[in-house]
Amino acid sequence: MKISSLQPGKPWPPGSHWDGTGVNFALFSAHAERVELCLWEGKAMRVLSLPKRTDQIWHGYLPGAAPGLCYAYRVHGPAGPGHRFDPQRLLVDPYARELIGDFSYDRTPPSGPGLRARVVDPAFDWGDDCAPDIPLRDSVFYEVHVKGATQTHPEVPKALRGSYAGLASPAMLDHFQRLGVTAVKLLPIHGFLDEERLLSFGLNNYWGYNTLAFFAPEPRYAARTGGQTTMNEFRSMVRSLHGAGIEVILDVVYNHTAETDAFGPTISFRGIDNASYYRHDPEQPDRYANYSGCGNTFNLAHPRVLQLVMDSLRYWAGEMRVDGFRFDLAAALTRDSAFLAAVAQDPLLSRKKLIAEPWDLGPDGYRLGGFPPGWSEWNDRFRDDVRAFWLTGESGTGALAQRLAGSSEIFRHDGRAPSAGVNFITSHDGFTLRDLTSYRDKHNAANGEQNRDGHGRNLSCNCGVEGGTDDPRILEHRRRLQRALLTTLFTAQGVPMLQGGDELGRTQAGNNNAYCQDNALTWLDWPRADRQLIEFTAGLIALRQQFAQLCRTGWLSGAEDADGRRDVVWQHPDGHEMEGADWNASPGGTLGMLLSPVTPDAPFDQPSEAPLLALFNRNAAAVGFRLPPGAWRQLCDSGSDKPFMALTHESVCSLAAYSVVLLVQVIA
Repeated sequence: MKISSLQPGKPWPPGSHWDGTGVNFALFSAHAERVELCLWEGKAMRVLSLPKRTDQIWHGYLPGAAPGLCYAYRVHGPAGPGHRFDPQRLLVDPYARELIGDFSYDRTPPSGPGLRARVVDPAFDWGDDCAPDIPLRDSVFYEVHVKGATQTHPEVPKALRGSYAGLASPAMLDHFQRLGVTAVKLLPIHGFLDEERLLSFGLNNYWGYNTLAFFAPEPRYAARTGGQTTMNEFRSMVRSLHGAGIEVILDVVYNHTAETDAFGPTISFRGIDNASYYRHDPEQPDRYANYSGCGNTFNLAHPRVLQLVMDSLRYWAGEMRVDGFRFDLAAALTRDSAFLAAVAQDPLLSRKKLIAEPWDLGPDGYRLGGFPPGWSEWNDRFRDDVRAFWLTGESGTGALAQRLAGSSEIFRHDGRAPSAGVNFITSHDGFTLRDLTSYRDKHNAANGEQNRDGHGRNLSCNCGVEGGTDDPRILEHRRRLQRALLTTLFTAQGVPMLQGGDELGRTQAGNNNAYCQDNALTWLDWPRADRQLIEFTAGLIALRQQFAQLCRTGWLSGAEDADGRRDVVWQHPDGHEMEGADWNASPGGTLGMLLSPVTPDAPFDQPSEAPLLALFNRNAAAVGFRLPPGAWRQLCDSGSDKPFMALTHESVCSLAAYSVVLLVQVIA
């Protein structure tokens, strides 16, 4: 293509868009005085001024331009407080669909083309793709990193390891289906940068919570097999996962950007319109409001910034066909903004799975339970109380019962259902399940911050030895605690989330903040996978999907229904119903949860009139638990070497130390 002069074009849609005969460019900047479009023909750069400005949108149309064209912007504007214009800097389009090139902190100003956007062809053959559309109550989330999931997998072809294509390989699809998970929740895949500080340590940002491009899939995860673009490789992954019945949920970071604090790089937003894109201290316009802890806070109170976020979400939900989003530091998105209202009225987004991390680092930043109907929230109270029950003894049976019942005191308002809470024991941020039972303290020296980073209070237990050991008693103790924690997770009301690799027995050697460890420490360790733990986890998920009592749509209340049945009865080990004094009396670590059936449309295999009983024993000794009248068939014993062996109990069930037993009543 021979680059010609720009025509006026149109102010909509934002970004670069090919119409079959040329490309329209549109860029928002409320305070710019001139915008230049920089284009590349091979290695040569040509600079053209965008000829038209409409309602703060600078735009132009390039006849003959086609997909593959690389471009960036230079933006001229006023000096003064709150502005960071520098017309020597090449800036990435905030609406870039694909990134090319690399970014270097050494270029001040850049001496080469550096990081640029590339015009894309939006066409893609979705074939017979159909979203699984799994009800939220039946969902089981699996949190995983695109690269780390397959980097060591021997059955994934080497060329595909660490890539979108690798995540959708037959070996991974088989594993997801074997486990029974219904959705993969991917750590950030939006285009991101490594912080300068990490690079100086020889590290990089592995997790990816340092977003630069809200529309572009991260190119470092592309295998680029078959000549596919990064965008289409991602879409191929979604299509393959959908074909296996697996939904795709993206972890998205709209609370801050990779431009960090006032001393950070100018790469995109800051150089285009710093005063609009970021929140500033009203008394000191050059100082950023930092509710994210990462140096800046994206300003969703500005209508054009809110528009960008909404356009990004619609792009991923529509053109990329993802099934939901987990919003990092979601409280920051709601400050003085119409974000929640905008999502609620959107006919596409309001039907997706919407999950909030319900806090940020600003004033009144902890907002667990504060999101509206239609939203789910990461429930850190579940994480902490369940850990404290099993591992430290700091929580008793009362706190355990609250978490098993879906944390109704937090989420039961405004018509919300138990699925408003996403329950988890571990996540990317913190110890793995194995480390939770192997380390009392964090061991983060490899991060280069002298072990100052990461959570200091982990509610963990090393079972007598810090780290690895060959002592069979300690190993058995750890095995039982891990299985008890997993069983509690999949027995509770709410939506369970499993951290990828916990079912393999993965360790991070006690590192509880491995965000900068892109190596064998964080990659899923397939060669040393714990096959028994995989089978145990899969068995638990199968039971959850078999019995509707474990994923109810309504809240447990303990009240009698029209047939005189109570949806839940909390049982004392001597056989009577728990009463006021029992919740604090000895043995405080033993509890029974009797769940009545769910009728009439219960999608489980057992007779609809069969109650389910879950028994919990965190004590160091076995406990005899007196059962309700009748015969009870054992479904799972987390303390047994054969956890799913079918046994029948009458009168009393012996609970092993640190164990959970699930039983179903035998109906004649």
